[in-house]
Amino acid sequence: MALSFVRTGLSTATADAPLAEPSQARPQPQPLPHPPLPAPAPGAIPVAAPVRAAAPAPAGASGAPAPSLVPPRVGCIADTGLEESFIADLILKVLYFNGVITAGQVAHILRLPFMGVVDGLLESLKANHAIEVQGAGSALTVAYKYGLTDKGRNKVRELLERSSYAGACPVTLEDYAYMVSKQRARDAHVTRTVVEQAFSQMVLEPRVLEQVGPAINSGESIFLFGAPGNGKTTIAEIATTCLGGDVYIPYALIVEGEIIRVFDDSVHQEMDDPNQNTDGRWVRSKRPTVIAGGELTLPALDLTYSRESKVYEAPLQLKANCGMFLIDDFGRQQCTPAALLNRWIVPLEKHVDYLNLVTGTKIKVPFEELIVFSTNLSPKDLVDDAFLRRMQYKIEVRSPSIPQFKEIFQRVAKGKGVTFTEEAFDYLMAEHYEKAGREPQACHPRDLINHLLSASRYYDVPPVLSRELIDFACRSYFARLG
Repeated sequence: MALSFVRTGLSTATADAPLAEPSQARPQPQPLPHPPLPAPAPGAIPVAAPVRAAAPAPAGASGAPAPSLVPPRVGCIADTGLEESFIADLILKVLYFNGVITAGQVAHILRLPFMGVVDGLLESLKANHAIEVQGAGSALTVAYKYGLTDKGRNKVRELLERSSYAGACPVTLEDYAYMVSKQRARDAHVTRTVVEQAFSQMVLEPRVLEQVGPAINSGESIFLFGAPGNGKTTIAEIATTCLGGDVYIPYALIVEGEIIRVFDDSVHQEMDDPNQNTDGRWVRSKRPTVIAGGELTLPALDLTYSRESKVYEAPLQLKANCGMFLIDDFGRQQCTPAALLNRWIVPLEKHVDYLNLVTGTKIKVPFEELIVFSTNLSPKDLVDDAFLRRMQYKIEVRSPSIPQFKEIFQRVAKGKGVTFTEEAFDYLMAEHYEKAGREPQACHPRDLINHLLSASRYYDVPPVLSRELIDFACRSYFARLG
């Protein structure tokens, strides 16, 4: 399989410089050094380094740091790294599932240029009597409407036995590995100023921020522990924003002829891309944040194969590449903590992961993300010292002090439009914390004020911190359950 990233010496094209048109001669590839990858496991498909250089990306309109590289626009079929026959088969399936559509619509579905790529394939399929022109919106060839012939429909029936995928043209595993290596989380430069600004919305001990910053910079695993309700999940989510910048995510990968869906709009937030010379098979996205809680199982960390569509879905950690993967409520999964940590030994140490195809083939993929474990259980009850050593950064998130709790309460009250008073706060602390022997938690102000607001609407009274509404909120929130 041809590799698609053709390196042009030691230089890269600027964002404003157009790439070579299909009719122009493309420079011969010249190899450049790539970061070494660990040797593959026996029987695994190695991740080779691609050779077509990507161009630097312009900054977005928001002013956020742009990706360091962009996948360059495809100019010809060879640039995709795919066989011509594969893309032609994909076109047949697109027409099968979409009926009679224009050539431009075919190109849009495939996320490939019409000129120089899709146009030639359509002509070839027409010459082979697999498709035919069934109308035109204008004299332009891009507006020609194509449909399948009987021969084409018979061919599609054969293709669907292997895969019913008919979406964006996939990228090769080699190109994906290269792009991930240029966008990895551990290469982000996180400063103290960035961390303090990002976490300004939270009230945290200075000690926590002093630990979180270097942990994010390291790109190594982070272990957050402490009592529930004190912001561990929020800390992990904000940590992703500290990495900064956007990244490029492919719609799908092709490995050994198999399709793996990667882009997931529930995980990846698509961003406008000001660069017009980008390979359309990649989506510009914010750095992904993937959160898995007690529902996480070991099978969810491998490829999921659909026997109906014969297409794979990427596991959570593959979708989290270049971003953050949070395993929340660690210790409450359906598998043991030891089994879950055993699954991560190689990825955490080598920054690669091994996934299994239904054929029995093992493939090696990049594992380049900030991985965070969060638990409210005692670390000693979860794993032994050997496993704890693999958790490079261990950060305890304690319950807030009274002054911190007060500041949180003031912020929440202001945000909810409730007037804060010292008298009301003193009453809350004396009656519902000191007398009850209850420890304040960072989530209490938000939850109590939400209860108070619900009660005020129900009783049609002003939402103020009255003793009656405080008592109601605490009774419903701190109810004794047995």
